Amino acid sequence: QAQVVESGGGLVQAGGSLRLSCADSGRTVSSFAMGWFRQATGNEREFVAAITTGGGTNYADSVKGRFTISRDNAKNTVYLQMNSLKPEDTAVYYCAAKTRSGSYYYPQLYAYWGQGTQVTVSS
Repeated sequence: QAQVVESGGGLVQAGGSLRLSCADSGRTVSSFAMGWFRQATGNEREFVAAITTGGGTNYADSVKGRFTISRDNAKNTVYLQMNSLKPEDTAVYYCAAKTRSGSYYYPQLYAYWGQGTQVTVSS
């Protein structure tokens, strides 16, 4: 199945909003649970949010109440709406498909990673 492509990143002030998109040209989005991860410079890749095939959601405590993950299977697209952005949200954001069973927090259980999109939040 096709690798996903992320878009929508950019430079915003603290308190601002961005909407990230994760799309494919095949059946990846509709076939698997999907997750968003982020990696700041010098840090390990960390879990941000995930959405199951049934529409259930999971969020990291650091983004709960500020970020919302959603999916539109008809458009083969997953979204991450990010509100009340903080400088500590600055990172490259990646989307991937969960292809193995287990906790949603572990990137090792995901495949079909995109190239990432840069989010920079200034103070």
